[in-house]
Amino acid sequence: MNTPDVPLLLSGVTVVDPVAGDVEDAAVLTGTDGRVAALGSRDEVLASSGEDVREVRTQGYVVPGLINMHVHLGLALPGAMSDAVDGASDSQTVLLMADAAARTLQAGVTTVRLVGESRYLDVDLRAAVDRGAVPGPRIFTACHALCCTGGHGWDADALEADGADAFARATRLQLRAGADLIKVCVSGGIAGEHESIDTPQLTEDEVRVVIETAHAWGKQVTAHAASSATVLPALRLGLDGVEHGYSLDEETVALMAEKGTWYVPTITVSRCREFFELNQVPEWMMERALGAGPEHWASLQRAIAAGVRIVMGSDMPPYAPFDGTTATVREMEFMEEAGMSPREVLAAATSRAAEWLGADDLGTLRPGSRADLLLLDEDPREGVSALRSLRAVVQGGRPVRDDRAELVAWTAVPA
Repeated sequence: MNTPDVPLLLSGVTVVDPVAGDVEDAAVLTGTDGRVAALGSRDEVLASSGEDVREVRTQGYVVPGLINMHVHLGLALPGAMSDAVDGASDSQTVLLMADAAARTLQAGVTTVRLVGESRYLDVDLRAAVDRGAVPGPRIFTACHALCCTGGHGWDADALEADGADAFARATRLQLRAGADLIKVCVSGGIAGEHESIDTPQLTEDEVRVVIETAHAWGKQVTAHAASSATVLPALRLGLDGVEHGYSLDEETVALMAEKGTWYVPTITVSRCREFFELNQVPEWMMERALGAGPEHWASLQRAIAAGVRIVMGSDMPPYAPFDGTTATVREMEFMEEAGMSPREVLAAATSRAAEWLGADDLGTLRPGSRADLLLLDEDPREGVSALRSLRAVVQGGRPVRDDRAELVAWTAVPA
């Protein structure tokens, strides 16, 4: 990613950070290496800078850039959305993905975890973003999701396999391509026409070999998994994460909490009729998704009460307009409505997500961390709906969104 030419000093703000803590009337200094150089009072930060800086004196609230942990940049739901990508060439698809990445960054999501893409184009896009050739969030990717023949995602470029040997090879193919994690589909879902949500789709041996192979390479495994019937056996085999979890009973969430299993509820996908109708999603999928809503909501609340490690992921495009905001912010609002505190939700979308990724230099604004930050008008400690007041995005110390053109109107301050 491109780094700034001059250190940026953002002063007069309130920093709200799940790791570094809250600092009133604060100054944040980002260095030319794209990392946070200092955080504290303006005088303290200036005294430690050692070089000329570009100062922006303003007001507002600064939080770390958001991390969306369930994203598909090149895939789409059945219906009009998939019509736009089905049959597209590699070049057409990667251009669509690049556009989605740029929109995602503008929405305040500075890091994404991709959990199923096509033809390893996500690896190419990751490299392009890292080089600064195209704008986009930092990318962690699972490459292709893995499924059985005809299993969930087979028609969205999930890699099909059958039997332990075939799943071991499929896992290694993703690792060879540069996958940061492995995703395996152990059950049906809301987007598969010829399956039910709770259809078990893998044998115990198939799940075991995926987990053992990935772990041997130092990678985590997350599962598209709908219900306790499919989640519990995978947990006992060492599964690291659960995506969706539309129907999780008390026994399951208790075991998830005991084992430290991560949970990405993607609660918006069963509560988004407006989005489905706007994008002409087939009626069968709409009925299935919305029908899962009550139990999905109850499952999230059970997980919260049990102390499961929960992180934020929208499944819907992170930037998609939804209920007057973006899908990312709406996901966070739903998490708060389900019983998480505003601070817990912010952590789920920043520092806790970074913890799962094994990236301790993301999701916080402490010195040495990546200088990814958002500037808000409203106080996120009062509720995560404050993210609707987003007015600026900084990634790696560089402003990439600046609604009021305040970050470019700077004053040079000598060391």
